[in-house]
Amino acid sequence: MSDTEASPEVDARTTHDRLLDAALESFGTKGYDATSLDQLANELGVRKQTILYYHPSKVALLDAVIDRSATELTDALEDAAARSGGGFDRIEAIVRSVFRLAVRRPELLGLLREVTRLGPPASNRILDVFEPMIERATGFLASEMDAGHLRRCDARLLLVSVYSTIVGVATEVEVLRAVGIEPSLRSAAQRRREVIEFLRAALVPD
Repeated sequence: MSDTEASPEVDARTTHDRLLDAALESFGTKGYDATSLDQLANELGVRKQTILYYHPSKVALLDAVIDRSATELTDALEDAAARSGGGFDRIEAIVRSVFRLAVRRPELLGLLREVTRLGPPASNRILDVFEPMIERATGFLASEMDAGHLRRCDARLLLVSVYSTIVGVATEVEVLRAVGIEPSLRSAAQRRREVIEFLRAALVPD
């Protein structure tokens, strides 16, 4: 075998990675119902049987995409949190991380919306991956409230509210256009600043 010739194992991994990437793009932009295995096979230039070799059904393929994407999202958010300080600095770091994902990897956040729409068992699967991070985030918010760095409220409800605000403002293109905001890099930067200031005013004691 020459130095440039890939082994069957490398070829297999590459095909599988391409499949997961294509499925994520389709699930996260077109939606689960609008995605077909025939369409994915055509896009990838492979037979449908190749997809079924890796994942025996569209549901199984969705599960694999959820697992990989949830891990990627968790790693990105955990990294942002680890690089930040305490108090509101960490919340701001998370906001910035989500907006970076909205610009660079919009299909990831699109998948979150789609899985939420689908409900169980897909939503339960992604929550299982997120649960340890949610517990750490809830504990962090509670400790910051105890220290007087954040206003006192229900930490878990606050986490849900912050998540909904950030993801909604970062990704809801149709809503943005309805209120006269055309999605662009410039408008994304402006929305990020305004979300940060909104959350700062709501959470940081006077």
